[in-house]
Amino acid sequence: MDIRFTRNAETTVGIELELHVVDPETGDLASASNEILGTIGARHPGGQHPKAKHELFQSTIEIITGICANPAEGKADLEETLREVQAEAANRGLKLMSAGTHPFARCADQLVSPNPRYHTLVEQMQWPARRLLICGAHYHVGLESGEQAIAVVNELQRHLPLFVIASASSPYLETEDTGLASARSKVFESLPTAGLPPILTDWHDFESFMQTLLTARCISSIREVWWDVRPHPDFGTVELRMCDAPSTLRETVALAALAQALVADAAGRFNRGELPPPPREWTIRENRWLAARYGVEAKLIVDDEGRREPARAVLERLIDDLRPTAERLGSSAELEDVLELWSIGPSYLRQRRMIEAGCSLQDVVAGLIEQLETDEPR
Repeated sequence: MDIRFTRNAETTVGIELELHVVDPETGDLASASNEILGTIGARHPGGQHPKAKHELFQSTIEIITGICANPAEGKADLEETLREVQAEAANRGLKLMSAGTHPFARCADQLVSPNPRYHTLVEQMQWPARRLLICGAHYHVGLESGEQAIAVVNELQRHLPLFVIASASSPYLETEDTGLASARSKVFESLPTAGLPPILTDWHDFESFMQTLLTARCISSIREVWWDVRPHPDFGTVELRMCDAPSTLRETVALAALAQALVADAAGRFNRGELPPPPREWTIRENRWLAARYGVEAKLIVDDEGRREPARAVLERLIDDLRPTAERLGSSAELEDVLELWSIGPSYLRQRRMIEAGCSLQDVVAGLIEQLETDEPR
C-alpha cells in the first residue's frame, strides 16, 4: 500500500482545541452545538464554519487554526474563532469551558452529533465510545517526508509524558475525584486504535501496518487510527494528540511552542543522522501512566537502568536544549511560558485546590469558564 505524505518545506504549526458548552446557571453541559454551529456557519459558503466544527457529542465544539508560522499566529487565529463561538453561545445564555473532562456531567445524558460518522463510531465501539465525554488539544507540525515523520513520532514518545502533565485538566469524572491528573488520557486509550503508537522502523512499515488494518476491516480509513502521536499524511504533519484541553489559550499556545520546537529539533537531528534509538516501549508506557496518575509530582524513568528523575527536571533540561530552535522559530517567549505555567500548576491542580478550599464542583465549572474568558490560569 502506497500512502503519499504531503511535503511541508517548513515546520508550520496548527492547533485544534475541543471545548465544552455549558449552562452557567446549573454548571451542567448543554447540547447546543447544532444551533451554535448552524448560526455561525450560515455566514459561510456551504453553511459550515471553516474553523468551528462538531465533535462526538452535541455539548462539544472544536475550534481549529489554519496553517501558522508560529504559536503567536496560532493564538490570534484561535482567539478570533473562540470569540465568535462564545458570542453565539452567549446569545443562547450559554458559556464555553476548556478542560479534559467536565467535573460532574454524565456521559449517558449526552446527545450524539448528527454526523453519521459519529453514530457509526458509537455503534461499532459501544461502551468505550459512549464514555468519550472528553476534550483534548491537538497540535500539527509540518514535516518534509514520511520517513522523517516516522522517526519524529518515535522520538516524540520519549517526551510524551511532559505534554500529558502540562495539559492535565481532568481530575474529576461524573462527580468522582479519579485520583488522576489526567483521567481523559485513560478514557481515550480504551478505543482499540488509540493510545501509544507502536515503534515503527520506517514509512514502509507504517504503510504495511495500515494495509493490515484496512484489509482486516478493523478500520475504513487511516484517519481512524487515533494514536497519541501519529503521522497525518494528507496534511504532511506529525499530530500530537496526547494533551487534555488546557483551560486557557495561554496554556494551549505554550504547548504549541513546545510541540513545534520539539518536532523541528527532532527533524533536524534526523536529517543529520543524530537521532538516538527510540526509547523502549515498556518505558514509554510506564512514563505515560506516571504522568497521567501523578502529574507534576511524577518521577519519570530516564534510562534503561530504571533511574528516575522528577518531571520538572526532565522538562527544564528539554527546554534548555530547545531554546536555540525556539529562537529560530520566533517562539522563545511561548516556550519559556511552559516553565512558568508549570510553576503555577496545571489545571488539574487548580481544580483540586478549589475543592480543598471548600468550593463545589459547580464552582470549579464557573472557575473554568472564567479562566477561558480571561485567559488567566488560576
